[in-house]
Amino acid sequence: MLTDAHARGPKQPAVKDITVGGLLQWAAETTPDRIALIAGVPEPESRRQWTYAELYAQAQRCARALRTRFEPGERVAIWAQNIPEWIMTEFGAAMAGVILVTVNPGLRPSEVEYVLKQSRTAGVLVVKEFRGNRMLQTVEALAAGCPDLREIICFDDWDAFLAAGDAANPQLPAVKPTDPAMIQYTSGTTGFPKGALLHHRGLANNGAHTADRCGIKDGTIQITTMPLFHTGGCVCCVLGAVAKRATQVLLEAFDPGLVIQLAGHYRCDALLAVPTMLIGIMEHPAFATADLSSLKIVYSGGSTVPAALVTALEERLDAAFTIVFGQTECSPVCLGTLPTDTIRDKSETLGVPMPGVEIKIMNLQTGRTAAIGEIGEICTRGYHVMTGYFENEDATAAAIDAEGWLHTGDLGAMDARGYCTIEGRLKDMIIRGGENIYPRELEELLFRHPAVGDVAVIGLPDAKWGEVVGAFIRPKTGITISKEELFDYMREHLAPHKTPRHWFAVDAMPLTGSGKIQKFKLREQWSKGEMREL
Repeated sequence: MLTDAHARGPKQPAVKDITVGGLLQWAAETTPDRIALIAGVPEPESRRQWTYAELYAQAQRCARALRTRFEPGERVAIWAQNIPEWIMTEFGAAMAGVILVTVNPGLRPSEVEYVLKQSRTAGVLVVKEFRGNRMLQTVEALAAGCPDLREIICFDDWDAFLAAGDAANPQLPAVKPTDPAMIQYTSGTTGFPKGALLHHRGLANNGAHTADRCGIKDGTIQITTMPLFHTGGCVCCVLGAVAKRATQVLLEAFDPGLVIQLAGHYRCDALLAVPTMLIGIMEHPAFATADLSSLKIVYSGGSTVPAALVTALEERLDAAFTIVFGQTECSPVCLGTLPTDTIRDKSETLGVPMPGVEIKIMNLQTGRTAAIGEIGEICTRGYHVMTGYFENEDATAAAIDAEGWLHTGDLGAMDARGYCTIEGRLKDMIIRGGENIYPRELEELLFRHPAVGDVAVIGLPDAKWGEVVGAFIRPKTGITISKEELFDYMREHLAPHKTPRHWFAVDAMPLTGSGKIQKFKLREQWSKGEMREL
């Protein structure tokens, strides 16, 4: 039993000195003929598939094609939905020594422009469009304002792109485990996105250890529904699957009916999904009669999972359920429950530290390690911590202290066994269906609207999404707020999932003595039914 809130994860599995490309090479050399990847599209005749040998060969071709255009260390962005070529690019970029910048397909032009400029991206691989978002057209329009961007490659031209690399046949660089592999954008209290610079060693080991913690076995058939632009998809799903030489059935985007269909058809063993996805699957009409008896491992993260959902999944599917917790900056998982844990631990805790990972709870007043059961900031240290925020030394210094501890900004507590709970957030981050939303970004945009005098954006509890966005608006004097006008304004500038679902008009904001808005009081007033919804 622990004497204070500081725990270390197990020493096994050991942390390896490995690269992302080296992980795929190992899988291809040891199981060349095993199916590695299946395109999980609705039409069976269109479901392309690759063995591990074929996937590795495609990744090598991609690496050579990238190397003909980019130098090691340059940034190359990928803006696409979950297509097989995304995974090939993930490994190809790793072997070419370029740094992959992942971009959410739902972002609007101003958001994409910020990412491309801040990362000083030299090239973009992009689809023509997805769900009505004309992504290639957007990148072409943004190119003139992005001085470092010199190459735009459309996935429609994938075969020609690879063929150019074959013809040039450049030598690939020697990539080290400590080299940077990826930049994923996240936000802090300022509301401006920061690029978390993640290294090969952290990503490859974290994917492997997450799969191991959840009980995934060698040769598992896994259905991959998580978005690849997020570490939940490209690390936990993709790298975790390759570490177990698993077969991945890849969905372009989450569709509960298609998940049920494919999981049954391919006799899938494992599924990673945020709670919102799991609810969608269970509420789908096909779920009640589907044969999902092959599904033995379900793991989730992104927000707390209700005990009733854990119980229902384990009883209905006879599958072991596991919770994983972390953030982009720690590659991404630092805590996790065990498949053998009790329902209470699975629904009320974040589990214990991952292998090779330290966790402590820091007392907010003293900066020292907290006592058992005391609430403080969750901090983590180990191989998994990012290199830093790309070209943002101040933000890096604020996040990682001199002793190497990453300060997560989450409030939690630890019991004497090392199990941690989440108690809130130092930041005002909203987690909607596993996706992080940062109020300051929304507030700054709303402030620019001519009708808005003051604004506070907070997360409101929701049975389906975990949290949804609520916007509390104090209109300027003499102006009447139009919900429809504000909604259209936000949708023009931001991704759909960031747009507030609930809108409230207030006469005045509750303030502290120093003039800061007391968001907790707004939440209290809302819970008591005292707020006027537009």
